[in-house]
Amino acid sequence: MKIGIIGAGQLGRMLALAGYPLGLRFVFLDQSPEAPGGQVGRIVPGAFDDPAKLAELAAAVDVVTFDVENVPVEAVESIAAERPFLPPVAALGASQDRLHEKTLFRSLKIPTAPFAPVDSREDLTRAVEAIGLPGVLKTRRLGYDGRGQRVLRKRSELDAAFAQLGGTPLIYEGFVDFSCEVSLIGVRSTRGATCFYPLSMNVHEDGILRYSVAPYRRASLEKQAHTYMRRLLRHLDYAGVLTIEFFVKRGQLIANEMAPRVHNSGHWTIEGAETSQFENHLRAILGLPLGSSAPVGHSAMVNFIGDMPQLEQALRIPGMHFHSYGKEARPKRKLGHATVVAPSAAARDRALQRLLRLLKSGRPRS
Repeated sequence: MKIGIIGAGQLGRMLALAGYPLGLRFVFLDQSPEAPGGQVGRIVPGAFDDPAKLAELAAAVDVVTFDVENVPVEAVESIAAERPFLPPVAALGASQDRLHEKTLFRSLKIPTAPFAPVDSREDLTRAVEAIGLPGVLKTRRLGYDGRGQRVLRKRSELDAAFAQLGGTPLIYEGFVDFSCEVSLIGVRSTRGATCFYPLSMNVHEDGILRYSVAPYRRASLEKQAHTYMRRLLRHLDYAGVLTIEFFVKRGQLIANEMAPRVHNSGHWTIEGAETSQFENHLRAILGLPLGSSAPVGHSAMVNFIGDMPQLEQALRIPGMHFHSYGKEARPKRKLGHATVVAPSAAARDRALQRLLRLLKSGRPRS
């Protein structure tokens, strides 16, 4: 079986690494011949909206999936009619527009922050009057890792925020005074089988995920998260991995956004779960039996953002698993990650703090 992946970033690379032991082979579509996926498979060079290149990818494989959300729905509808395209196009489309996403959540009775569309400066004033301050003004499309958004705390900030982000459809959301952020990764196969990974607790810096710890055991939160995830999976007739990010406020979950793909907060599953999110995504879209999502210990995953720690120093940490994506260093760019797996939460937390100190120590980078 050959799997086509639109996008050859680190997520696509990790999908291929998980699939090779199953006898699967991979072909990618990406504009960059230097993308990480090129280390483990052939890249068809081209833009995500190039019909000829998409057709070339589809003709070379049995199933098509993706590792990014910024794939134009109109461009992939034609190949989805000829090849299995999973997760489904409807899920891809819903995730690309924050207004559509929040509206979908609301229709399925999944709690969200209050929100309103903003297409003009006057709309922003009305939204702030209706929802209040503080709040967050965001682009509806293409924003990720903290890009395309401004936190508004005073009315005097509205003009500058709209001047910065205006010119494209926006959404204004009420600010959630949360105690922490968590995510749930669920999997559903083409045969309807489902499984869920334990919640992970996520810490962000400048809008980018810095680290995750799992399992984050809170029975009441897991029950809520499973309920909401099942509603989405059924509604979308989903196959593959789906992630929902939540805010936790006073013991209740408030959905922030979803990702219809393998997710950064699930990297810990490579070493920390019986079956990784990457392998289960492939099993799901091929209709194979799903693997166990049970944790094998207590895990923490740390992103390497902008630069990499010294390999020798990182590998001195007990339980350390090091991943370099082979990408050129650039500010705010995810270059790799490390996961520590320990027999107890206390041992995990000690290793996590040691790794975080290493990243902040200013030692020479390699």
